[in-house]
Amino acid sequence: MAENVPSGLLEACLVLGVSSERLKDIHLLQGKGKESLVEAEVLQVHAPPFVTKESSSNGTQQDLAPAFSRTQRRRSFKKKRDRPLSTISDSGQTNEPVVAASDDLSVPQNIDLIALLQLCFPDGLRITNESREDSYHFLVFTDVFGNQTHGVVAQYCKPVHFHQDNGIHQNGQQLNKLQRLYTTYSICVISKYPYYNALRDCLSGFLLQLKTSRLFDFEEQVKEFSAKLALVPIPPPGPLHVVFNLRPFQIELPSRLDVDRPVMDLDLHLPFLCFKPKQILQIISSILMEQRVVFLSTDWAKLTLVSECFMVFIHPLRWQHTFVPVLSRQMLDFIMAPTAFLMGCHTSHFDEVAEELDELVLIDIDQGTVSSSSSNRLELPDVPLTARECFIFRAKGLQLHYDLDVCHAASRTDINELRAHRRQWQRKVNSVILNITMELIVNIFSEVCDFLNYGHRVFNSEEFLRSREMTDHTFYKKVLDTHIFHSFLRDRLNQKNDAFTRMQLNIRSETRRMRTMTESPRRPTMEVISRKYLRPENGLNSRLGMSMPNLADHRLLTVPVRQTSMGTMTFQSGSWSPSRPIKTFKLPEFPPPLSYQYVQGYYNDLIRELSKAISAASPDDSALLARYYYLRGLVNSVAGKRVDALADFQSLYKTDMDIFPAELLNALVESLPAEERRTAERRPDLKRLISRVKRENERDRARPVDGGSVKRFELPKKHLHMEDFVQRVQESGIVRDQGTIQRLFEALTVGVDSTSQSVFYLELEGQQKQVDPETFCFFYNYWKETEAAAQDVDLPAVVLEHLETDECVYKLSSSVKTSYGVGKIAMTQRRLFLLTEGRPGYVEITKFRDIEDVKISSAPFLLLRIPALKIKTSHRKETFEANLKSECDLWHLMIKEMWAGRKMADNHKDPQFMEQALTNTLLMDAVVGCLQSQKAIFAATKLAYFDKKKLEVPMMVPKTTSDTLKHKINPSLDQTSPQAVDVLLYTPGQLGVSELDGGGNPKLWCALSDGKVLVFDAASWSMQHNSVQVGKSRLNCMLAVNQQQLWIGSKDSFIYIINSRSVSCNKQLTEHRGEVTGLALEERTDKFSQTVAYSCSEDSSVIVWDVSTLQVKRQFRVSCDRLQSIQIHNGMLWCCGRDCLLEVRRNGTVHRKVSLPDHLLSSPRGFSSFLLFNESQELWAGLAEAGELCVWHCRDLSKPFIRIQLKDCAGVVCMIKVKNQIWVGCRGRSADGKTRGKIYVLNKDRYTVEKELMAHEDSVQTLCSAEDRYMLSGAAQADGKIGIWKVE
Repeated sequence: MAENVPSGLLEACLVLGVSSERLKDIHLLQGKGKESLVEAEVLQVHAPPFVTKESSSNGTQQDLAPAFSRTQRRRSFKKKRDRPLSTISDSGQTNEPVVAASDDLSVPQNIDLIALLQLCFPDGLRITNESREDSYHFLVFTDVFGNQTHGVVAQYCKPVHFHQDNGIHQNGQQLNKLQRLYTTYSICVISKYPYYNALRDCLSGFLLQLKTSRLFDFEEQVKEFSAKLALVPIPPPGPLHVVFNLRPFQIELPSRLDVDRPVMDLDLHLPFLCFKPKQILQIISSILMEQRVVFLSTDWAKLTLVSECFMVFIHPLRWQHTFVPVLSRQMLDFIMAPTAFLMGCHTSHFDEVAEELDELVLIDIDQGTVSSSSSNRLELPDVPLTARECFIFRAKGLQLHYDLDVCHAASRTDINELRAHRRQWQRKVNSVILNITMELIVNIFSEVCDFLNYGHRVFNSEEFLRSREMTDHTFYKKVLDTHIFHSFLRDRLNQKNDAFTRMQLNIRSETRRMRTMTESPRRPTMEVISRKYLRPENGLNSRLGMSMPNLADHRLLTVPVRQTSMGTMTFQSGSWSPSRPIKTFKLPEFPPPLSYQYVQGYYNDLIRELSKAISAASPDDSALLARYYYLRGLVNSVAGKRVDALADFQSLYKTDMDIFPAELLNALVESLPAEERRTAERRPDLKRLISRVKRENERDRARPVDGGSVKRFELPKKHLHMEDFVQRVQESGIVRDQGTIQRLFEALTVGVDSTSQSVFYLELEGQQKQVDPETFCFFYNYWKETEAAAQDVDLPAVVLEHLETDECVYKLSSSVKTSYGVGKIAMTQRRLFLLTEGRPGYVEITKFRDIEDVKISSAPFLLLRIPALKIKTSHRKETFEANLKSECDLWHLMIKEMWAGRKMADNHKDPQFMEQALTNTLLMDAVVGCLQSQKAIFAATKLAYFDKKKLEVPMMVPKTTSDTLKHKINPSLDQTSPQAVDVLLYTPGQLGVSELDGGGNPKLWCALSDGKVLVFDAASWSMQHNSVQVGKSRLNCMLAVNQQQLWIGSKDSFIYIINSRSVSCNKQLTEHRGEVTGLALEERTDKFSQTVAYSCSEDSSVIVWDVSTLQVKRQFRVSCDRLQSIQIHNGMLWCCGRDCLLEVRRNGTVHRKVSLPDHLLSSPRGFSSFLLFNESQELWAGLAEAGELCVWHCRDLSKPFIRIQLKDCAGVVCMIKVKNQIWVGCRGRSADGKTRGKIYVLNKDRYTVEKELMAHEDSVQTLCSAEDRYMLSGAAQADGKIGIWKVE
């Protein structure tokens, strides 16, 4: 988010040193043998605005200062001439620093001059006999709100000449009997942005100019230098850098890589030159644990540069505490602070610092060592092993020496060309280092996301810790309690799409992505178990990987370091963000910066140059266009052209909304004078912009200031009603589905245990059922103990050979006697098998789909009758029998539920049924285990959902439906209840485009309720990306206009544009005033013609768009009731309204009209959808509240239409043509009166229904075709699933 007002490169420029008057007094003291270490003064302060219109000759008023500056309160300091002289005594004690001024100094409110004096001369100001070389160091200032400003300090020596009569001359000619001394001055440039290298270059060139200038020009030259820097605009995030001339150098201001990253004008390889990878990891670890960290060096510049590099390395985590990378010797007492901090000081203070406090992390940059103040060795926990090994390997492959890369090249004679080549090399190195450090952070924290409950904003830290290796527990325990990690969690819960998220998605394995298609209890798969035996460290922890988040999870976020030879590992640059070519925009030459007229002329030149750049840029390069619009908007705003600035920022909707400066725009709108506001509101686009800014501003005020709370999961301490119980179970991560949790609540409240006072409650008269905290605790602990026990299942290799890699052992009985021998019965999600005793072996009992019957009988044993479980299967004649004794009832329930779930899954081609049945059986086991009562089995029957459902509804799906249905997927798995699938769109794969750039396999785009878009890999039907939030309203239509743009029409009247490669939404079309209901694309007549798209809204307006420029070509209205969809046919636009179908010419005039048939005039909703196709020149239309289709001949619409009746159909929702068939999605009625989703497949030539498919348990909302091979259907909220159908 941009700042609320335009800001340039310069915040303030200060000159510090010793005034001429005090130099004279110092010379007298030196004659008395006094110490030459003196106190500095503030000699000059220059801060924008430097010129205003009211200071010009016409004397008129100007509201905005003509400079990129912040409007803020300033403080003035009057020169105190009667202040006594202050020097530094032999004991080192000082008086207060002197603040001097030429007469009246004005400085920004947030700059502390007292501290600045010390920081600009951190080792003191001396009058010396020898000159010193110029030196530079860097400062960081942080206010109480955590906002940072940055300083670059240039120190340079000037000679001071003293006559015997104590006269003083500076830069004068050499005279007899002169005493030459040298004093140091500092020029400090302060900026909101950490442009360390650029500002050092600016100061370097300026010092060359100063050394050849006359003394009385000094103050004017500093002011002019400052005013020039104030004219430099800051580039927005993205691929555009700003370049300007400041002789003798050409200075380049790099932009931020992303909106969520700070400016990075650093050489990130510096820490790798100073430290070994192991020490870098120790420093990162100490920062993540929020230790008290002190950097030490003999070079003041290294302190800030190296410290800032580590701030970049831990991104997206942000340091939340005190950050003072340079401490002067007077500030060393800051190290006594009791809280976490990161500071830096001179190496000479090492012993003093180490003696003050224990447990300081001392980092010697010059020696490359990391130690503790209490010992020579740092005793902090290491970074987790996998992340550590991967980082060390990557770091060893870095090419860090520029000279090695250019030793083959010719010497460059142009200094600016040499500097540009060096910047290009540095940019490449920085990119690689950013990827390495981001990969480190992802490897450390990626799986945190698996233990987040986004709906209730809860992090289950205990479960996350259980999933870590025991050797890493100490590290994570320290990190999880830090402010830095809490802020990171908040960003994850807010689903921030930053570099961390992008890399996490890019390196996620295909098997890991499949977890989004199933929701299974956490158990180790056979693949994980087999890998455990192959690992050399398999004896370290028998419960390694406890509470795994899914069934088929490799849990390797990057190259598996422990199993892959380091020599074969490769690193792909740009793995978190596709590399983009960098463009530069050169600013015009600076004018005389202290003249208002010249400055205004400069802004006009700058606007002209930006306008030329916009005209020259390709319309397809929207990212570059957005940066030009942004810069021109900034310049227009400071030049007083507010309406033009609004127009430029409005253009960001169509180019890149990610850099939209909402706060700046809000300030601009509020500052509009009445006349300019009226001018802006006469333009429809600006009027909409102003009203939207106001709405967004009101929403921002209602949002939490801290970005939302983050809770840690805790067991309840009070009784839970149904609503509280549902929330607490969802927070625990055991199960999300609200219906399943409600059945669990019923199971835990079936009665009162006679052996306990109040373990659970029955619903009494006038009271609601409740679960007490003890019961919940028993249940939760039993569930977790069962998970832990699953980790300890010791399966011999012969057993692993018979099981699939993604199978898990979910339940293991005690040792029992069976008809197949003595052993333990094991249950996976696919089968039952016997783990034989004695010589371990595997005997398969049955797969769940092969079961024919399950029952309990009694087996005689002496004088007793022992309960026995009998299972009859289709592949064996004999019945399996097991004497399960007290476990018999539970196993009987569990097997019947799994059997029913498998039958449902097979019949409905929906694997989610099996996963849900598995969850039900494990909940049964936990209920019986925690209740330990006579009614425990009865309580468990409340969870037998599928076993009961097969008695209520037929298990068998009609054969036609079963034969046509290929598969079903559930896009609402991460939701607590199903969401309606409103729109589906299939896009084919792109050859020659890498997966990193969004190419490769075909995609299925799925729009759910409330503006959420999911993306599936249409080859494996696995979730490919996190959801993309597209507004907050229902989405009505989608259209792939080209290989890079996906248009989505929304109920909120906007058309959202998703980049189909990056799967991000950063553009909007805002011209519609009503709900966008339809989109259509006109076929290009040749490769040189423009691509044209049409959109319509419910208020009957149609807009014609130029796809390349996103500009409106035409706009018109048609006469109909609620325009619902459009289609291009033979160069004409067909529109479907409720009451009619219209054929419209390109200019918007109606050519032909089809009215609603007479027998349907009473239907309030009329037409719902229509189809046109060339082969038969027919128009097919569906009715929203009638089970029939109407077919007209396009050549002669006056001919009688054909009526096609659809049996048991209550209304047509959508239609689509595939091959020679018309697929019609409908809202049907079942025998019990419930809404059902039906699909009718019609032969378009015979007008007959070929197939009637029982598609969904709720209305079919949308249909789309996948290359005429498959049809995909989406259902309304009660079902919320996607069906995949074969097309014959």
